[in-house]
Amino acid sequence: MDEEALTALAFGPDARSADPIPRDGSPRQRLLAAIVLGARGRYAAAADLLDPLRRGSDPLTASLAASTLASHRRQLGAHVLARKLDGEALLAVGLRGAGEWRTPTGGSGMAGGGLAAAGSGSRGGGPARTGTGAASPAQGPTSATDSPPGTASRSAPVSQGGLVEPAEDPHGLDLQGARADALLGLAADNLALGRISAARRLAVRAAQADRRWRATIRGGWVGAEIELADGQPEAAVAPARLAYETAVARHARRHIVKSGIVFGVALLSAGQDGARELVVAAAADAEKYELDSLSWVADRVAADLDHDRAEEYRFRSRQVLHAVLRHADPGVMRIAHESPWVPVGPG
Repeated sequence: MDEEALTALAFGPDARSADPIPRDGSPRQRLLAAIVLGARGRYAAAADLLDPLRRGSDPLTASLAASTLASHRRQLGAHVLARKLDGEALLAVGLRGAGEWRTPTGGSGMAGGGLAAAGSGSRGGGPARTGTGAASPAQGPTSATDSPPGTASRSAPVSQGGLVEPAEDPHGLDLQGARADALLGLAADNLALGRISAARRLAVRAAQADRRWRATIRGGWVGAEIELADGQPEAAVAPARLAYETAVARHARRHIVKSGIVFGVALLSAGQDGARELVVAAAADAEKYELDSLSWVADRVAADLDHDRAEEYRFRSRQVLHAVLRHADPGVMRIAHESPWVPVGPG
């Protein structure tokens, strides 16, 4: 499988493939393969590819690999591990180009967090929430039509204080995107630890770092989660809607599924119509495209919305989550079992 095929699986309209995902190739190919493996819930296999990349000599690849591994950890409730990796990712590329940022006390803004509960029936209480892993203020992202496929400007390499800025990547696998990924991850990490104000500040920095399609979508996910965590469900609808509409405009299947879950949860929490249709469609697509990392979450939320099929959805959610945990490394599996965000117990 070549780089183009891996890119299509990671960011394109069809997330399915009968081919085995290759574990070799260029650093970019291995990064893309890890993204695809993680989406399918094959976290240990993804980590095998990401660990060497994050320890490699190229700061950009190291940053993207650390952010990707952090998102996989966060999806299973390992927020403290994710925070360390997101901080590592940001240190690799720095904040240059995203503006200097210090906390009011003068320290760096690298505390972490995330939010990962799979519906109102999950442990931890509160409104229905999803574990997504990005953040954005409502005013930050640009429209859903920015940077259509294949039309991103290709600039000449620019020096960034020891880093060489490559040509702009249409999917954000460049310095701008790496900074945004790290900042969004840190915002999500902060959120899980209850640091809502820090999450908001990091979200603002992420929006300043990158306003292209992938950062807009990921920003919408945690932008919505910030508002839900802050007890403002009506305010969560706008960033969730932007994420969903941007994903649909880009025909990015994996992002459509995740955005449908987030948008559905936001509508449900705000008492607005349309949540059931979005989440049920996301659950169906997650199963169809074998996106196990999203499937167990979608099924769990769908169980709260489709009462006639609630037991079916709950059974499938437990089944998929069990399979995902079997494909995680032992340390993360233990953390998932101890996490209040991952419903590994009965029900």
